[in-house]
Amino acid sequence: MIQTAQELAAIDDKLSGRHLELDPGGYFIIYLDREAGLICAKLFSNIINDRGLAVDPETGKVIPARGKVERTNSTLFTGRTAKELCVKVLEQTQPCPVTLLNHAAYLGREFVRAEIALLNGQEYVQD
Repeated sequence: MIQTAQELAAIDDKLSGRHLELDPGGYFIIYLDREAGLICAKLFSNIINDRGLAVDPETGKVIPARGKVERTNSTLFTGRTAKELCVKVLEQTQPCPVTLLNHAAYLGREFVRAEIALLNGQEYVQD
C-alpha cells in the first residue's frame, strides 16, 4: 500500500511526540550557515539528573526543552553534507560525544533534513 506524503508526515509527527531518554553526553543545536554553505551543530554539555532531566553542569538548573537558553557550547561541528557532519561527530571525535544509539540515529535524520533544506533553499527547524 502506497501512502501519501501527508500520511507519512502524520506518522513522523506522532513519533516526534514520544518520550526520549536524554543523552548524558550532551545535546546539539543544529542550524544552517547559508552564506558558508554549511550545516552546523553546536554541542552543549549537560548532566542528567535523577528525574531524567538535563541540567546545566555549571548552574545546576534544569535546561528547558523550549525557549531561549543562554549557554556556551563546548564544540561547534560543521559539514557541507549530512554524511560529512556525521563522520566528524560520530567517528572522528574521541571520545564520541554521543553515548546513545537513538541519539545518533536522531542526529543522522536531522543532518539529512538540514542538508535537504540547505540544498533547496528551504527553512530548517530542528525537530
